[in-house]
Amino acid sequence: MGIIAKQTSLNVLIIGIAFAIGGLNTLVFYPLFLSAEEYGLVVFLLATSNLLMPLIGFGVHQTIIRFFSAYNTKEEQQRFMSSVILLPLFIALIVGGIGVLFYHSISTALSIQNPVIANYTWVIFVVAVATAYFEVFYVWARVQLQSVAGNALKEIFPRLYLFLLLMALYFFDLSFHDFVVALVSGYYLRLLLMIVLANRCYPLRIRLHFPSNIRSILTYSITILLAASAGSLIIDIDKFMIPQLEEIKQTAFYAVAIFAATLVEVPARAMWQILNPLVATAVNDNNTKEVNSLYRRSALNLVVVSGWFFLLVNLNSEALFSLLPNVGYQKATLVVLYISLAKLITMMFGCGGAIISNSSFYQISLVFSIIMAFGVSILNMKWIPLYGIDGAALATLVVVGVSIVIKIIYLQFKIKAHPLSWNLFKALVAVGILYTLFQYIDWTFSPLVHIVLTSALVSALYFLIVKQFKLSDDLLRLVKRIGK
Repeated sequence: MGIIAKQTSLNVLIIGIAFAIGGLNTLVFYPLFLSAEEYGLVVFLLATSNLLMPLIGFGVHQTIIRFFSAYNTKEEQQRFMSSVILLPLFIALIVGGIGVLFYHSISTALSIQNPVIANYTWVIFVVAVATAYFEVFYVWARVQLQSVAGNALKEIFPRLYLFLLLMALYFFDLSFHDFVVALVSGYYLRLLLMIVLANRCYPLRIRLHFPSNIRSILTYSITILLAASAGSLIIDIDKFMIPQLEEIKQTAFYAVAIFAATLVEVPARAMWQILNPLVATAVNDNNTKEVNSLYRRSALNLVVVSGWFFLLVNLNSEALFSLLPNVGYQKATLVVLYISLAKLITMMFGCGGAIISNSSFYQISLVFSIIMAFGVSILNMKWIPLYGIDGAALATLVVVGVSIVIKIIYLQFKIKAHPLSWNLFKALVAVGILYTLFQYIDWTFSPLVHIVLTSALVSALYFLIVKQFKLSDDLLRLVKRIGK
C-alpha cells in the first residue's frame, strides 16, 4: 500500500487544512455574519443542487474509473474519454430547458414553507452543472493516480473562497444577493482550474469514433446515474426536507452538527481518492487476492483512525456548540452523535463500495441505493415532525446501519471475503470504553479548556491502546515513516 500511504498522507493533510478552514466558516463566520435563516437558505440550495448533480453528471465520473484502465492503447482511451466527456453537457441542456419552461412552478413548490427560497431557485441548477463537470475532470486526473492537486481544489478551494466571501460580506457590506452570486461564480472558477489540471495530467484528443463497447459504457453510466441519484438522496434529502417541514433556520443548526460529525470520515475521504482506481485495476485484472487485501486492510485502518475522530468530535461537541451565539446550535449535539455513528459504521465497510461499483455485479448498488433512499425518505417524513432535526439524524443512522450489514453479507456471498477482524473489533471496543469513560467526566472548566484537555487525554490513551495492541501495522509503519 505504498502509493496509498504516500498520497493518502498528502490527502489527509489537504483535507485537514480544508476542514480547519471549513470549521472556521461553519462554526464561527457563518453564524456571526449570516442570520440563521440566510445560512439555512444557503445550505438548502447547495444540498438540493447535490441532489440534481448526479443526473447532470450521468454517472460519467464513476464510468471513467470503471473502464479507463480496461483499455490497452492510447487510441482506445481517447475514444472512450471523447465519448463520455460530452454526456453531461447533453443532459444539462435537456434539464436546463425543462427548468426554464417550468421555473415558476418549481420555485413555487419549493418555497411553500419558506417563501425566500423562490428568489434563489436558479442557484440549484447552475451549481449542479459546475459540480457535475468538476467531478468528471477530477476523476480524469485520479485515474492517472494524480489525486492531490484535484483534492486541494475539491476540498480547500471552496472553503477558502467561502472564507474570503464571508470576509467581504462583513468588511465591505456585501449584500446577501451579491454573496450568493459570488458563491456560484466560485464553483465555475474551480471547474476551470480543474479542467486545466486534468488536461496536464492526460491531454484529451477528441476522437469522433465511439469505443467498441459503447453499449456497455452507456448501460453502466445509466445504472451508476440511478445509484448515485439515490445515494445523493441518502446524503442530502434531510437538508432538503427540513425546510419543507420546519423553519429554514433549523437547516442551519442541522448543517453545523453535520459538519462536526463529518470529521469522522476525514481519513476515508483521503484514502478513497486513491483506493477507488486501485480497486478498479485489481478487479479488471481479476486479482482476487489484492481485492480481498484492500477490502480488509482499508476497513481496519479506517475504523482505527475514524474511531479517534469520533471520540474527539463527540466528547467536545457540547462544549464547542456552547461557544456559538444562537442557542439553537447548542441543541444539536444528539445530531452529531447519530451522524458520527453512521460515519463510523460506514468505515467498517472499507473499500467495499468501490468493489461493488467496479465489479460485474455493480447493478446491485442501484438496488441498495434505491432501498436506502426510500427508507430514509420515509423515516424523515415520520420522524422530522416528531423529533425535529434529531429525527432526521436518527433516520440516517438507522438506514446506514442496516444497509452496511446487508452489504457486508452480500459481498461475503459474492467474493467470499469480509472486512471484519479481531483488531477491528478491538478498535471499536476501545472507542466505546473511552467514550463512556470521558462522557461522565465534567472538568467544570471553560469550553475551550475542556476541549483542549479532553482532546489531549483521550488522544494519548487511544494512541497508547493502538500501539500496545498493534491494532494496525499499516498505520504504525506510517507513523514511524513520518517520524523519521
